[in-house]
Amino acid sequence: MLKSCGAVIFHKNEERKYIILKYAWGHWGFVKGKVEEGEDDMQAVLREAEEETGLKAEQLNFIPGFTEKINYFYMHEGKRIYKEVTYFLAESSSAKVKLSYEHTDYAWLPYEEAIGIITYENDRKVLEKAENFLRGTKK
Repeated sequence: MLKSCGAVIFHKNEERKYIILKYAWGHWGFVKGKVEEGEDDMQAVLREAEEETGLKAEQLNFIPGFTEKINYFYMHEGKRIYKEVTYFLAESSSAKVKLSYEHTDYAWLPYEEAIGIITYENDRKVLEKAENFLRGTKK
């Protein structure tokens, strides 16, 4: 099993907007990457956030009580790989992004637009759960 961590990251001025990244091979999704040897999940997601967006740990406020796991298979070099991704939810104090070489574009989008641009159904479900969680905590 390949273990990865990711983050649904939002920034709020007048309205909440989520950062969606366009990967070099064409799909749109969240900050995500493999947990390296010796890292825990939080260390991995903080490293990936900085590598992929330039957002540093001190700019991210992780929302307690939200984690979402997805599992899927994909093919790599002719082998079927089982992958588990744990997503966290974080608010960014900055909307300034510095993309990594892994991505070709990004957008800060309100929920309704973000859900429409995300490529994979399992990522759309994660965003839906994150939005519902935030709506529930903001009442």
